[in-house]
Amino acid sequence: MHRAKSLKSEILLRLVIPLLFFVIVDAVLSYFVTVHYVDQAYDRWLLDSARSLIQEIKVRQGKVVVELPPEALEIFKWDEQDKTYFKIISTEQEMLAGDRQVPEPLSTETDWSLPVYVEDTLYGEPVRIVSMRVALKGTSEKVFIHVAETLNKRRAMMTDILLADLIPQIMFVVLTGIYLLSGLKRGLAPLHTLAKHIAGRSSRDLSPIPESHVFLEVRTLTDTINDVLERLTQAIATQQRFIANAAHQLRTPLAGLKLQAERALREQDIAAMQPALMQVQSSADRMSHLTAQLLVLARSEPIGGEYELYPVDLCALAKKTCMEWVPKALQRDMDISFESTEEAMFVQGDEVLLRELLVNLLENALAYGKGQVTVRLAREPAPSLAVMDDGPGIPEAETAKVFERFYRIPGSPGDGCGLGLAIVKEIAELHNAQLKLGGVGGTCVRLLFP
Repeated sequence: MHRAKSLKSEILLRLVIPLLFFVIVDAVLSYFVTVHYVDQAYDRWLLDSARSLIQEIKVRQGKVVVELPPEALEIFKWDEQDKTYFKIISTEQEMLAGDRQVPEPLSTETDWSLPVYVEDTLYGEPVRIVSMRVALKGTSEKVFIHVAETLNKRRAMMTDILLADLIPQIMFVVLTGIYLLSGLKRGLAPLHTLAKHIAGRSSRDLSPIPESHVFLEVRTLTDTINDVLERLTQAIATQQRFIANAAHQLRTPLAGLKLQAERALREQDIAAMQPALMQVQSSADRMSHLTAQLLVLARSEPIGGEYELYPVDLCALAKKTCMEWVPKALQRDMDISFESTEEAMFVQGDEVLLRELLVNLLENALAYGKGQVTVRLAREPAPSLAVMDDGPGIPEAETAKVFERFYRIPGSPGDGCGLGLAIVKEIAELHNAQLKLGGVGGTCVRLLFP
């Protein structure tokens, strides 16, 4: 199961991780900078030690000698933390004084115009070595001084400097993290309050969420939720109105059905039952037709989303539907004509609902026409379907009302329930089709598909 992420943890990580990264980068840079300046400081000290030995080198009778009293040697080597070693050599006499184990620069191309610094090990300890050549008057002999010192003071100073630099930064990151955490808790408090407010609502409470204490960045979310609640309220109101109207419409045929059944039960003769049974059949047919229309109307009103529309051959669909309705037209002494090219005409739609749309238009046309019903398809300027009859037509004052549910023009013949054109309108809107009503000497209902 996928674990939900915490907004507070996500924000905290996105803020603290860069801080830690910068501290690490700063620590690495501080380390190299500290090493550089610590080496510079102690290298000067080491060089001063080497230069102090120059005073002890003398030239007597053309020969180089080193006069280093024990007191001077003790002062030279005195150090509380590090050990100091030295070696003085010449090209002719080799070892003049000091410790023979002190390493020397190995490169033969060493530039002796400046002191040479190297790092090596002596007696198992790492040391820093300075080497320099001494030019003496009165002799051509080359003399070299090598002074080595262990690295304890350097390491101690580096540790002190790095700790002095890193500890405040680490404390800064910790304090910043604590401050951010408390700030996030305070900042997210309105969201928790909003969540508690929504969770404490009744399932029947669909009123908008108040935005008085909502951040501007969260207002987009609350606006979206309020929009959904408003649409849900409208959908529920529509469904409740639909159920109320359906119950009202079904009550009449059910009452008639019950009344005629009771009438038939009181009769003893089969011939006397005949009128009541015919009324029962009529009421049952009407209720069946009404129920079918109500189901189609409910299906054309999806609450949870939109229908997925697929390419439908409108020409084949209309032709097949017209052929199915020819027997019903003949029963009423009417003709159905179909006008279209033989080529397929595809539109984006739901085949079942498009058939119901055409069925309702044909049913209305056969109910109110006099003798001729025409179904016409056209491709220009847009794919269109038109159903025309030669009936009395619809008065102009009634054109806006006939698409309302359960509305019938006063004085209309037949026993319809006023749902036919309402179903047509719902299905047309579902297909984003433009619905036009008109006609001269009859009624013409035309749909223009996108």
